Amino acid sequence: MGAYSIVMTTVDSQEAADAVIARVLDEKLAACVQESPVTSHYVWQGERQRDAEILLQMKIKTSDWDALCATISDVHPYDTPEIVCVAIDAGDARYLAWIADVTR
Repeated sequence: MGAYSIVMTTVDSQEAADAVIARVLDEKLAACVQESPVTSHYVWQGERQRDAEILLQMKIKTSDWDALCATISDVHPYDTPEIVCVAIDAGDARYLAWIADVTR
């Protein structure tokens, strides 16, 4: 995996989004968190579901993945949260340097 990644999770409320965002930024585990409203369609316990959620996308150094995943899990309201990491294969060198500069 590359040196930088985007981590995504979804939450069910603005309060939950704010809690995740505050923790990951305060602990310098993400340089930036973007939030967007989404509608999620999924199967949970054998039943099809449709829910309004907030998608959080975090720009990170991949070396912070384990700590970030643990932190999100600690404050996340779901029993089984989506926490996925997607490698950034290429990016503007200035932007990637900024990620490195503002995270641990």
